Amino acid sequence: MTESESPRRRASRRRRRRRARLRRALLTTLVVGSLVLGLAGWVGLRGWQARAHLVNAAGLAGELSAHLVGGDTARAQRTLAALQEQSGAARRATGDPGWWLGRQTPIAGANLSAVRQIAIAIDDLARQAFPALLRVDLGDLVPQEGRLDVSGLRAVTDELVAVDATVQQARTELAEVSGDRLVGQVRRALEDLRGEIDRLAAMTSAADRASRLLPPLLGVDGPRRYLLVSQNSAELRATGGMFGAYAVIEADQGRVKMGAQGSSSSLGRFVKPLKISKELRALWGDLPGIYPADVNLSPHFPTAASLYREMYRRHSGVTVDGVLAVDPVVLSYLLKATGPVRVPGGVSLSAENAVRTLLNDAYQRMAPEEQDSFFAAAAATVFDTLFARNVHPNGLLSAFDRSIQERRILFWSARPEEQRTFGDSRMAGTLPEQDTVPTVGVFLNDGSGAKLGYYLRQTADLTVGDCHADGRRELNLRVTLRSTAPASGLSKSVLGLGRTGDPYTVRTLVSVYGPAGGSVLDTHLDGAETSVGNGTERRRQVATVNVEVGPGGARTLEVSLLTGKTDSGAAELWLTPTATPWTTQVVTAPSCSQ
Repeated sequence: MTESESPRRRASRRRRRRRARLRRALLTTLVVGSLVLGLAGWVGLRGWQARAHLVNAAGLAGELSAHLVGGDTARAQRTLAALQEQSGAARRATGDPGWWLGRQTPIAGANLSAVRQIAIAIDDLARQAFPALLRVDLGDLVPQEGRLDVSGLRAVTDELVAVDATVQQARTELAEVSGDRLVGQVRRALEDLRGEIDRLAAMTSAADRASRLLPPLLGVDGPRRYLLVSQNSAELRATGGMFGAYAVIEADQGRVKMGAQGSSSSLGRFVKPLKISKELRALWGDLPGIYPADVNLSPHFPTAASLYREMYRRHSGVTVDGVLAVDPVVLSYLLKATGPVRVPGGVSLSAENAVRTLLNDAYQRMAPEEQDSFFAAAAATVFDTLFARNVHPNGLLSAFDRSIQERRILFWSARPEEQRTFGDSRMAGTLPEQDTVPTVGVFLNDGSGAKLGYYLRQTADLTVGDCHADGRRELNLRVTLRSTAPASGLSKSVLGLGRTGDPYTVRTLVSVYGPAGGSVLDTHLDGAETSVGNGTERRRQVATVNVEVGPGGARTLEVSLLTGKTDSGAAELWLTPTATPWTTQVVTAPSCSQ
């Protein structure tokens, strides 16, 4: 070998080594790539399988709900079995090693983890919560022949406690799933499921509280007395309507009966006003402490109930244990379950005509002295029917649930330990001092001194706007009030005091409550700046505007607001329950961190 060949051979060996390393690198890349592609294909296949199972489970869950409400236990059992099969398959499809490896990847991992949590939540509900709900005898939750079976109610308490624990756990685990890196389809599925479980959690929590509270409330530990008050939606107040007729409800060992009845006007006027908070006085003067009809100018029901209880005590010498408020729309829902009833005077009340009869026809056709006795007789007849007839429990529970969700049934206990159990549930009517989701309140108080609220139609649109550097967020509210009142032909009882000058013009004091810790920026009525009464209540800024609407007319109020510090792109509305339901829309936005 010559000296000149040595470098060539060394170069050749280096080239061979480089080619070998390249081959090994290519082979390694090919093997790893094949594994990754295989994993991706496996996860993709399993993902489609999981998706199919979850879609089927969602449909079956809806069917199950319908069967439960309809009382079809046999079909509910079959649907539950199919639901468990689909939810279990989705859980298995998202729980194998391939899926677990996919969850560790930087991009797809968050989405695969979210789908896994969705599958677990649905399967847990299908196996732990829904079977217990099927085992509960709904008949134990409603009165039968004038009495509630307290022993039966206690028997379902353990089941309801277990159901609520499962639902709350699923809700907590889903709340911990971050939506920041999720693709749109997965994010929407997560948000939809969170919304459904939030509603389910509210119901199971309420059922849990009811099963524990009803025995003492119904006099198991000693007789109880309550004031049942009817909110007259024809003359609006923030919580629903002016407190009109009342009745004393007496409960003892589960048996309930109606006692003395009367009207708010019979309680008189309190020349020395009852004590109210400085915030409430700044908004409404001493009116809530003087007139029984004005105790609920504030939307905070515990304030209204405690004032009314004290007024009744000073008038009658009787101290009641709490206040229950309902409106004629509640009666219409209950009459759908009980069927029509005939009240003294030959009038038939049904689900279809109760609201019109109680809020309009009675004022049009009856003299003032006849109206109070008619309302008392109607309330007594519906009450007796509710407690005397054997009504299917599903219909009654649906009526109660709908009424509570619409804030038409409100309850306050004078016993602090019981009131705390209600917390910030819708039935408690508590205006919270903190928001989990930014909430805007729109509350209506009649300023006409008339019964024209029956003719109002209301819409409210809330849009989530821009994020601010300080962590707050803009909200834009648009409220429209429209009057369907005729221009003539109404009775003096309907037209009332006619404080607007034109007795057919509806005057409404619209109070907009900003989110907790937020602020009200500006207000416009029909596009023009308008005068506003300002104040605060329970950490919320309040702006009150006088809105007058003539027959067939409409007025639009636009309000800009700021939330407290929040990352949320969601928002909620809290509205005065009215004779005709509101038309509403909430337009959400991505969170500020997205």
